[in-house]
Amino acid sequence: MTIARRLRYPLIAPRPPRPSQLGDVFARIEATGTYSNHGPEVRRFEAAITERMFAGRGASLTLANATLGLMLAIRDAADRAGRPGGYALIPAFTFAATAEAAMWAGLTPLLCDIDPEDWAAAAHAEEALLAEHGERIAVVVPYATFGNAIDLARYRRYAERHGVGVVIDAAASLGTLDDDGIGFGAGSPHAVVFSMQATKPFAVAEGAVVHSGDTALIERLRAMANFGFEAPRSASLPGLNAKLPEVLAAIASAKLEEIEEISERRALLEESYREALDGFGVQRVSGRRRALGFMPALLPPALAPRRAAIVEALAARGIGAAHYFSPHLGQQLLFRQHARLTDTPVADDIAARILSLPATDDMIPADVRTIAAAVREACGLLRTSEPRTPVAETLIVGGGPAGTAILIAAAKAGRLAELAAGGLTIVERGGHLGSGRLARYAIASDSTAQTFLTALEAQPDLAGHPAVQTIEEWRDKLGVPLAATGPFLDVIGERLALAVERGGGQVLTGHEVLGARRSGGLWHVAMRRLEDDHRFEAAARNLVVATGGYQPLDRLAGQQVAGEPLIRRVGDRLLQSDEVLALGGLDKVADLLAGKRDPRIAVIGGSTSALTTVALLLRSRPGIPFGAGGITLLHRRPLRPFYPSVEAAHAEGFTDFGPDDICPLSGFVYRLAGFRLEARELVLRILGVDGRAPDPRVAVHRIADEDPQALAILDGADIVVAALGYRPRALPLQDAAGTPITLAADQGDAMVDDRCRVLGADGMPLPGVYGIGLAAGFVPSGALGGERSFRGQANGLWLWQNDVGRMIVEAILANRAQAAA
Repeated sequence: MTIARRLRYPLIAPRPPRPSQLGDVFARIEATGTYSNHGPEVRRFEAAITERMFAGRGASLTLANATLGLMLAIRDAADRAGRPGGYALIPAFTFAATAEAAMWAGLTPLLCDIDPEDWAAAAHAEEALLAEHGERIAVVVPYATFGNAIDLARYRRYAERHGVGVVIDAAASLGTLDDDGIGFGAGSPHAVVFSMQATKPFAVAEGAVVHSGDTALIERLRAMANFGFEAPRSASLPGLNAKLPEVLAAIASAKLEEIEEISERRALLEESYREALDGFGVQRVSGRRRALGFMPALLPPALAPRRAAIVEALAARGIGAAHYFSPHLGQQLLFRQHARLTDTPVADDIAARILSLPATDDMIPADVRTIAAAVREACGLLRTSEPRTPVAETLIVGGGPAGTAILIAAAKAGRLAELAAGGLTIVERGGHLGSGRLARYAIASDSTAQTFLTALEAQPDLAGHPAVQTIEEWRDKLGVPLAATGPFLDVIGERLALAVERGGGQVLTGHEVLGARRSGGLWHVAMRRLEDDHRFEAAARNLVVATGGYQPLDRLAGQQVAGEPLIRRVGDRLLQSDEVLALGGLDKVADLLAGKRDPRIAVIGGSTSALTTVALLLRSRPGIPFGAGGITLLHRRPLRPFYPSVEAAHAEGFTDFGPDDICPLSGFVYRLAGFRLEARELVLRILGVDGRAPDPRVAVHRIADEDPQALAILDGADIVVAALGYRPRALPLQDAAGTPITLAADQGDAMVDDRCRVLGADGMPLPGVYGIGLAAGFVPSGALGGERSFRGQANGLWLWQNDVGRMIVEAILANRAQAAA
């Protein structure tokens, strides 16, 4: 609130009728002695708004708030459709309350993409999901985006053709007029839920109106809002207490008297904005007029990564701005864990570019022009382009967890400004630095919350940020859900990007590196701007490849298990672990197993991804009905749990290790080879360590070269999951003649050596090229510690943000000092 008072143009300026001017009305309420329970003020307002805003059609019901209205209407619609516990089909681009109301009503949100023009649910996306899921969809809940009118006839057709219930979320639409000049939703056969919250154009304080042409529906919802009482003190419907108090009904009646003037004034503001923001993306509006709460606009794609800086620049000019609804539902932790997600490329794009600008009751068109000019100025100052310098000292390819780990390591060492000042460029395909693809997985990390929070050592002022507080809640637990790490890493990435730019470096988001050619002691880097496919070249003395890993399909073609070609033996029953672990992967597995009374899954591999796949399957929601031995883990290497000390291992009776399995620096047992957190707990149960009981649903089998039992397990599985590790996304490199340079990684070997230098096929390091991240193949040694018996590669956020990242930073700065000398 302090910020809002300082702003000349606050984004939201609540302006409900003044209670001090309603003394006579309040005296009337006091005289009646009725303060709630559908009293005379409530009945008077409901009749008036039905007559004046909805042309006398149907009936209206007032409630304490719109979220309660959605909860009641969605529950009723699902019950009437005969599909309790099913899906609620909801656009990804809406407020959290829409999906939360569906969850409170016992449904699972099923998120769909939006239309690129009007930003409401896309018809093709809804129809595809209705065809795919059929009777599993109980209710469709479209959102009238930012007060816009939407096509209600479409939803009548859905109800008729598919038997689904329909509830219209029109929270911001009181005052919106349809094509006939009547209040949006008038006479709809479905419940249309409006908000009277203080921040809406129809500002009261709190409250809601539910309108429908079906008066029986309204009376049923009225009973549900009164504890489900259809008869006095006798509950016959699911209910709760959602009634609007008399005092708020009186304020709402006063607001009804002025809403027409307010809506017309705000319509003029929107018209002015559309003229002043020519060149920016704006929403296609339907109907004769919409009730504008604030002005939504889209930044040019190249400026999406700079939105926070634009909002900051506007605030410095006394202009409030925000970004509703970003992140959208599919990007929020709760729904990533509990909703069913689909591909939403349009919602992703709109959410990344959305900018909300003021449109308050006391503004005039001249104010709009002032605000628009400030927006243009801020955007002009921050517009991205090609690299500013022809030669960068260092170019980091990839701004995900591994790429930003280098910046975190430098910041922890107090050398980030020094690194940036020498000429640092970071190139990232996405719209921001930070999480990369990490948050797309439905599993917990194998790093603790404390490990993530060490990134704050150089940014202590972020400690109170909501994304940071979310990570704090997972302290001392078995890993952090990767969906929760995304916002945290993005906040850190945003701060690091600003630090790099202030230090003289540059951050190119929305760009990709196509390859690099070595010539004249430099790497000439070919790049492409994704927005317009503009291609250009930069040069750098050092390259850092932080492009992550993937599970290549061609690797499976030659893969053998127990002496047999895997694909030939398994066929279309084969999935890769990356498919299962990704968001929506568990739903895919459940769909493939639908109707199986005794489902069987075989997981091949002894890596963390294999154990994590098993753990995810075990805790599937809703549960897949695995019986005894329903999941079999097929592995070659022994399963080793991590222990912080020899004493800790012995205290639990675990003795299956020797001197070569102990890190000489830390004293950790199986520091590199051992499973941690959730995977470790599963291994301890499998091994029966310290009296732990194995889960009867999990069987294990060590694979031999010729192994009929393993083949029988594969033959009997409904699904086979290959968890055979990752390969690096190596950057295409060429020599001065343009001849491709074959890398060690191209031959299936590690991409880097023990100093993080990228290796050629001859095993020699390429000059000035470093690699970091998943599947790079780094193995700690010497001063970095690790057990001598370890065979494989070490991945981990802590390593990247500390020892490994610092090693690369020190090598780059040492090269700089050597060149200067």
